[in-house]
Amino acid sequence: MIWSKKYNYPSSTRSIFNGYRHYDINNEKLPSVTSIIEATKTEDEKANLALWKERVGHQEAQRISKEAASRGGLMHQFLEQYLLGKLNADLLEDNNKAKKMADEIIKNGIKGKLQEIWGCEATLYYPGKYAGAADCIGIYEGQPTILDFKQSNKPRKPQYNNNYYIQVSLYAAAHDKIFNTNITQGVILVCTSDYLFQSFKIDSEEFKQYQKKGLERVEQFYLQK
Repeated sequence: MIWSKKYNYPSSTRSIFNGYRHYDINNEKLPSVTSIIEATKTEDEKANLALWKERVGHQEAQRISKEAASRGGLMHQFLEQYLLGKLNADLLEDNNKAKKMADEIIKNGIKGKLQEIWGCEATLYYPGKYAGAADCIGIYEGQPTILDFKQSNKPRKPQYNNNYYIQVSLYAAAHDKIFNTNITQGVILVCTSDYLFQSFKIDSEEFKQYQKKGLERVEQFYLQK
């Protein structure tokens, strides 16, 4: 695993604008990919979320969501430190859940598979449309790839990953637009709170189809405003 700083990713600041997270890049205020996905959820997705909140109770749902977000944030920090060479994976043996989850992703999803890193937590943007920060960009199993790290409270089924696939495909579209690349692979590396590792990959024609769906969601977002 080597670093190759072949692309100059821009700096940015983040802010909340009209209720959504935005990135300020090159004098443009662009909505984040995650905000666009959240704002354009299907009616089924909204209904399923509402049913879950009713089933567990709104207060418990808020607690679960807050705990998952905190754990996921810490897991991302450990993974970023590892990719930057600032964290020794052999030290991830204490009783910290987020560290253990990061360790599972490192052992099963990164070591021996991620050959080259172009950037981590790298800001990407599509002028006039959207922006975001990719967890990792580089060569994964021989292919230019956008990688995304996720935590989950339970094992994920592939059919529920549509929004994850849209996220990485939109990051790829932004990278291609600015740097004239041709990224056609997205990899989602997941660890559950009980340390089950999962890997999901989309590439080739399937990747292009999700990119098309993603760009349609971007247009939908602007029409809803």
